[in-house]
Amino acid sequence: MGPTSRPSTSPPAIDPKLPMAPQVYGNIRQSILHLRLMPKQALSEKELALMLGVSRTPVREALIKLADDGLVDIFPQRGTFVAPIRVSEVLEAQFIREALEVSVVARVAERSDPEVVARLRESLARQKRAADAGDPEGFMVEDENFHFILSASVSLARAWKVIQNVKGQLDRVRIMSLPEPGHLGELYEQHLAIVEAIASGSAAAARKHMTKHLQQVFRTIDSLRKQRPDIFD
Repeated sequence: MGPTSRPSTSPPAIDPKLPMAPQVYGNIRQSILHLRLMPKQALSEKELALMLGVSRTPVREALIKLADDGLVDIFPQRGTFVAPIRVSEVLEAQFIREALEVSVVARVAERSDPEVVARLRESLARQKRAADAGDPEGFMVEDENFHFILSASVSLARAWKVIQNVKGQLDRVRIMSLPEPGHLGELYEQHLAIVEAIASGSAAAARKHMTKHLQQVFRTIDSLRKQRPDIFD
């Protein structure tokens, strides 16, 4: 995926011409992250296989991998369930993400490449349209793209892959918060401040604004735990 590629929030259809296992894994993972499969919900291999139009074997393999990701709990003799949102894991993912992305954005600002700034501004324009339209899923797509552009633009795409691997629990919290009134606009303004810091070549300002942006999740966790204590652990 290139620097301007845009990820999708909708689970892709299974393509029989492509390897089955990674598609099934990606489909179920997206359904968990975007709360189409809710925390603590029981999962049936048979039902998932029927829903996806595949055999039970790739579903079983996907669930085992998702358990390794911390997004599924498998209990012998009891069944398989979507993992609750574990605050300790959200905070750990936040720590890792902040450590990496704050360093990434400082490097981007030091280079202050006009082409990168232009791509980030294009992303901002799409974010603004999604925020104005009250489209949280569209905003999430562009939010992911925005952060990917930063890592890819300084040849640190693998850093973004590391972040992706650890932030499943974190993403569910982020996605739950998007429909809150004014939240999309607030995130847009934080992204705008990051881009302005990059455009001005100020690594210190970029680090400050990225830190503030990523630490938004602490406030979000407190609010969501009060609203939905049943899905947290």
